Amino acid sequence: MRKTVLIAIIIAVVILPLSTANQVHATNALISPPLFAMTQKKAVILDSLDKVYPMGLYGKLIIDQLQSVGYQVTLLKNGNVTLDFLVNQLNNYSLIIWRTDSYTWQHREFWYVGQLANSALQAEYASDFVQGWINGNGGIVGVSLEFIMEHFPAKSLTNVKFMLLIATDSNVFGPVLVNSGVAALVYCNGPVSLSFSLIDDLAGQLMSYLVGGQSVYSAVYNTVSPFVQNTQTEDPLDNSYAPPFWFAGDSTVVIT
Repeated sequence: MRKTVLIAIIIAVVILPLSTANQVHATNALISPPLFAMTQKKAVILDSLDKVYPMGLYGKLIIDQLQSVGYQVTLLKNGNVTLDFLVNQLNNYSLIIWRTDSYTWQHREFWYVGQLANSALQAEYASDFVQGWINGNGGIVGVSLEFIMEHFPAKSLTNVKFMLLIATDSNVFGPVLVNSGVAALVYCNGPVSLSFSLIDDLAGQLMSYLVGGQSVYSAVYNTVSPFVQNTQTEDPLDNSYAPPFWFAGDSTVVIT
C-alpha cells in the first residue's frame, strides 16, 4: 500500500510542472500577434485612366505580385482617385503606382487625376483653380507641376519607399516627389503610348524584377537593356524602341 502511494506521489510531482508549463506556453501563444500582421506593407494603385485604357490582366498581375510578398493592395480607379486622396493619403502607403497621362491647356501641362470637376471641388481648392494649377475644362480634373510642388513640400512623403509613375512626362514632376521624401521613384521620359498595353506590359515586367528582390537600379536596367541592346530592326522603316523608364532617388532600394 505504501509503495502504491509513493509511486502516485512521484507521478504527480513529475506531471504537474509539465502541465503548468504547457498552460503558460498556450497563453503566450494567444497573446503574441501573428507574424504576417506585424510585417504586412501597404500599397496603392491609382489608375486614373481605367475608363478609357483599362489595365486588365496586367493590373491583376501586378496586384498578385505585390500580395505574394506581403503587401496589402488598394486599387482606386477613375473618379475614386481624388485630389483629397492625393494630398492627404499618399503618405499612408509604402508603395505607390500612379497610372495617368498628360495633356496641355493654355500652354500648361496637366496630369489627369480622375475625379470629376464640380462646384464643391472648385470651392475647396479655390486658390489652385484661380492660379490655374487645377484644370477641369474637360470635366475630369487635372493637376499641374505647380500644384504638385505646392501640395507636396519637403518631408511630406517620407513613409513612401517606392513610387512608379506610369505617365507621360512624369520625369517633369517625379523629382519633386523625391524631394518630398519618396525614397526611390521610377518615372517615364517623354510621351507614353497606352495603345496595345505595351507600357502596362513593361510595368508588369519591372514589378516582377522588384518583387523578385532586385534593386530599383537592377529592375530598371533589366527592363530597358534588352530593347536598347537589340537596336537592329526587322524593317529599315521601323523605329528602334526603348522603354521610357528611368529612376530618381536611392537606386539601391528594394521593395521586398
